[in-house]
Amino acid sequence: MPGEQPGQRSRARVDFLTPSQRSEIPAFEVMRITDEIARRRAAGHDVVSLCAGEPSARPAPGTLKPAGYTGPLGTMPLRDAIAGHYRNWYDVDVNSANVAVTTGSSGAFQLVFLAAFDPGDRVALASPGYPAYRNILTALGIHVIEMQATAATRYQPTPELLDQAVAQHGPLAGLIIASPANPTGTMLGRQELGALVDWCRTQGTRLISDEIYHGITFADPGSEDPRGVTAAELESESVVINSFSKYWGMTGWRLGWAIVPDSLVRPLEALASNFALSPPAPAQELALTAFTDETYAERDAVVEGFAKARALILDAAPDLHWGTAAPADGAFYYYSELGPQLERFGSATAYARQLLEHADVAIVPGVDFDTVAGDRAVRLSYAAGEAAVAEALERILRFQQQ
Repeated sequence: MPGEQPGQRSRARVDFLTPSQRSEIPAFEVMRITDEIARRRAAGHDVVSLCAGEPSARPAPGTLKPAGYTGPLGTMPLRDAIAGHYRNWYDVDVNSANVAVTTGSSGAFQLVFLAAFDPGDRVALASPGYPAYRNILTALGIHVIEMQATAATRYQPTPELLDQAVAQHGPLAGLIIASPANPTGTMLGRQELGALVDWCRTQGTRLISDEIYHGITFADPGSEDPRGVTAAELESESVVINSFSKYWGMTGWRLGWAIVPDSLVRPLEALASNFALSPPAPAQELALTAFTDETYAERDAVVEGFAKARALILDAAPDLHWGTAAPADGAFYYYSELGPQLERFGSATAYARQLLEHADVAIVPGVDFDTVAGDRAVRLSYAAGEAAVAEALERILRFQQQ
């Protein structure tokens, strides 16, 4: 227009070229803390991080072969190997055609949520819980129904909580469960999982079971289900999601999988072929070595290290003088209310910030995991191992005595 300065129109247009409403979700606090850890280490601080849920990594192959696209749901050899894993660990027959290899479990959640739910559907989950469930569903226009779980239900959903959710909000299209759970580490036993499966079957609700921490469990000797109970055994219409990141320590390779019923195979294939074309081929090649006796033994030894680190935290709990803690059945997390420390610091966020600043120990406040009561609790990850946990506990105790 006459008299308009260069760039003026483009600046005016920016005023209404706003981001989408679906992108208005909170960032993951754990990753922000991870950035702060990197900055402090670069400045010369000896930071002990009990922040991220990242176990020791598997060694990478010496050379990587040239790699092209694979099928959108992964290579058949890997899908066959994953099906074999279910026969090996759980004595459950899974059809390889129902296995979808994905770009991490995060990719599985996105594809499964898109395939199973429409915008406006209601999907329930327990709080505290992994924030990406809530945030991905929200970004897709799905209505999230959070059920406030407590120590009374071991921080897991129950049929009674689901009945309350339906009474308040209406029928549920889906339920997401996690066992072992992040951040609490609690697990659903066979009876508890069976009750949820029965409830979902009666209500016509899709059950999605996050089982990425299976194998990282601390069951008593002689336990009926030492690795955990898979929903694939109890309900053929359920969706099971898992990953190579936790038990196998392949976080950076970004590879996961979903076991889906027949009705979701074609929708998932169509979505995957458009969204990602195929999972990363080099990661799939490495994953073929995950199911050998040698690899299972190697990773079980890593889990034994987690058990020792867990024992250090449980032994130190009385001296920490925190509040109610979740039973640490599995995964590598200790989730606890701060109790008397809240009176001193006011919130878990303030406590974690002061702990990092004055003791160089990084832990996560519960705000990511629980939008209601999360700022009263913290999560410690003992994936860092026994030595790191021992050093961190000494620093925490000194910090609290100052």
